[in-house]
Amino acid sequence: MTTDKSTTTAQILSDGDQYLMKTYARNPIALADGYDCTLVDTDGREYIDFLSGIATVNLGYSNDKVKEAMHHQVNTLVHTSNFFYTEAQSTLGKLLCENSFADRAFFSNSGVEANEGAVKLARKYAYLKYGPQKNEIIAMRGCFHGRTIATLSITDVAKYREGYGPEPAGFSFTPFNDIEALEKVVGENTAGIILEPVQGEGGVYPVDPAFLKKARELCDQYDCALIYDEIQCGMGRTGKLFAYEHYGVEPDIMTLAKALANGVPIGAILAKGDYANVFTPGAHGTTFGGNPLATGTARAVVEEMLEQNIPGLAANTGAYFKAKLKELQGNCDYVNDVRGLGLLIGLELNIPGAPIVKAMLDRGFIINCTHDYVLRFIPPLVITEGEIDQMLSNLTEVLKEQKPE
Repeated sequence: MTTDKSTTTAQILSDGDQYLMKTYARNPIALADGYDCTLVDTDGREYIDFLSGIATVNLGYSNDKVKEAMHHQVNTLVHTSNFFYTEAQSTLGKLLCENSFADRAFFSNSGVEANEGAVKLARKYAYLKYGPQKNEIIAMRGCFHGRTIATLSITDVAKYREGYGPEPAGFSFTPFNDIEALEKVVGENTAGIILEPVQGEGGVYPVDPAFLKKARELCDQYDCALIYDEIQCGMGRTGKLFAYEHYGVEPDIMTLAKALANGVPIGAILAKGDYANVFTPGAHGTTFGGNPLATGTARAVVEEMLEQNIPGLAANTGAYFKAKLKELQGNCDYVNDVRGLGLLIGLELNIPGAPIVKAMLDRGFIINCTHDYVLRFIPPLVITEGEIDQMLSNLTEVLKEQKPE
């Protein structure tokens, strides 16, 4: 049976509007395929992707090693319980620990689960050593750590939190990169400080090295966990395998997700020292987390990142991209700032970004706006300079068409 493509697209949109909860302001486009850094819709139109599934498809849409790993697991073992060992899970744990600060890993299904687990881990350590009063978790202003009830309490976006109270106790915020403010809130009852080495959703702000060093010193002083959320900025995105490597300041706990399996759902908690041994049988768990499909794919992703030096590629391409954006800034009155690391780059405008995103989509480029005025560029790490030039040529034209408010 053949179906007209335009009818198929219309039916997909119609069914989605009728049967899916309206949690997303979706574009009226149905995506069907992808290759390299390009997505293809059901009408055959192509889009060069500078969003990569929100910093997730870091190796692009057609990496052979990733596809082979997925096919292998589909043809052997997709799932089994965590009452047993699997080669994929054990090997992935080894790979991540041997290439990071960590001693042990725990695998979940998503970043938000990883962050929930990281909070539990920090609090459990504090509880076992000091008692229930040492339970406070300090997060940063402008941060994003997830949408569950607990992680909303450490997500500084009011519209995401509204209507879901009462919020659980023991969570607070302090200004990002403000050492004086941090020193005032960390104390004997602090169980952990959680931060993103580069705030992504918050507008693409890298952490200040001095602030990170002070956070480490305070955590050592008060025996509390320094937690890095590298869900968006990890896995080669910033030009290093992990963003903390730019700073030389190790955490006690780190969370990963998004690009870890190039789009197959997975999350990870990495921990070192005493924190790596806090969870004992029954203290934490998951049905699907660490399943062979996810961990087998993630293993292939990490191996590909290391063997092909994908972080180094991201560093070089990111430097090229950033320099081109700086040129644009010098020639455009609407650009206030260019910032970021590697291929996590923000272009801050002084006009709303949403119309720019829409105009670029119409031209066949998927870009993103966060915090209303920041165009966030998080393409696959295999994006080419030619694709960057093509996008920037169109972006320049779109910005020229804008009119000041």
